[in-house]
Amino acid sequence: MSGAESARAVREPALRRPFALMTKPTGAACNLDCSYCFFLSKEVLWGESDQRMSHDTLHAYLSSYLDAQPDGPVTIAWQGGEPTLRGLDFFREAVRLATELARPRQQVEHAIQTNATLIDDSWGEFLAENKFLVGVSIDGPKHLHDTYRVNKAGRGSHDQVIRGWNVLQRHGVDTNILCTVNAANADHPLEVYRHFRDDLGAKFLQFIPVVERVVAGQEHLAEAGYKDTDGHHVLYRQQGEGVTSRTVRPDQWGRFMTAIFDEWITRDVGEVFIQHVDVTLGALFGQYSLCVHAPECGNALAMEHNGDVYSCDHYVEPDYKLGNIHHDRFPDLLDSPKQRQFGRDKRTQLPHQCLQCPVRWACNGGCPKDRFATTRDGEPGLNYLCQGYYTMFTHMQPAIEAMGHLLQAGRPASDIMERPHTTSAGT
Repeated sequence: MSGAESARAVREPALRRPFALMTKPTGAACNLDCSYCFFLSKEVLWGESDQRMSHDTLHAYLSSYLDAQPDGPVTIAWQGGEPTLRGLDFFREAVRLATELARPRQQVEHAIQTNATLIDDSWGEFLAENKFLVGVSIDGPKHLHDTYRVNKAGRGSHDQVIRGWNVLQRHGVDTNILCTVNAANADHPLEVYRHFRDDLGAKFLQFIPVVERVVAGQEHLAEAGYKDTDGHHVLYRQQGEGVTSRTVRPDQWGRFMTAIFDEWITRDVGEVFIQHVDVTLGALFGQYSLCVHAPECGNALAMEHNGDVYSCDHYVEPDYKLGNIHHDRFPDLLDSPKQRQFGRDKRTQLPHQCLQCPVRWACNGGCPKDRFATTRDGEPGLNYLCQGYYTMFTHMQPAIEAMGHLLQAGRPASDIMERPHTTSAGT
């Protein structure tokens, strides 16, 4: 081994640090046509491509990804579009390859986000056998879910989703629910929450606010799902200061989350786990498990079916393409000046109002994609959802701090349910 090769061998392990990656084996292809889905429009980036990840790309991806990750648990996260369109054989091969390529001290875990409409017993058996964590996209009970989550014929998908959900439960698959909060369900927080908890028996919930940006003069295009008059997609970009009618209002977002929190804090602590609550409790101890509310970002990449790597799942746009896994290494992409600047900008571009905010410790300005509002003083860069985040975090803070004290005392956070407590905002 030459001196240079020896030095490189010594340096390479130090480059290994955990990072998140959303991998899209079917690109933007999906069997549904959800009205608010910004990602469907990304198909225009690949022209006539069938958006199916090849075996060569799968191998290049897994080899590079596993080589870049440190020892210990490593999550391979599949998303879409709708990833199950790629078929069971593809995922069988992916599991086999990942097992073959992982280093002895790596423990590979798989996660997949799906609309669940294609899940049958064959899928259920495979996902259970290989210990997949399966996220299922549901927006609440049928009359709320079916408003925007429709198939290509414009019909609601709730019945098909619940059929898939039941298959997963029957096979004992680990599941969570991802619910977008939009104009249709935002005024019904407890109905949504109780549907998940009581009707579906869900224990792990994520609530994601829908914010669709619109450039002035393109309102009709945006309302049509980013399609032109011929029905062809037009690329959605994170630009514009307007929003679509499907977008949740800041005040709705705040009320939605505080209402659910108040229900949860009185009866469900330790039984139901809500991502935003867990993330806020972690932030109390300086631990940031969700990029949205971390001080900086840039450590959560997205990779498309052809190996193209982008700065973030929300920025799959030409200006944010970092490279391609067929000829670039993940550590080099993460450490590139472009990506490092992308991550730092989240912290350095906070407006003065955010710097002085009493809940900055929990919020950190939210996702950069939503920072297109202006502050009270007219400074740009304020998060569109600022009012909602302020309401939510201010409301949650006393109980979060109380749970933090319980944990520091070696007691479970669920002991908070034994205490009478008040909240700082109505539900």
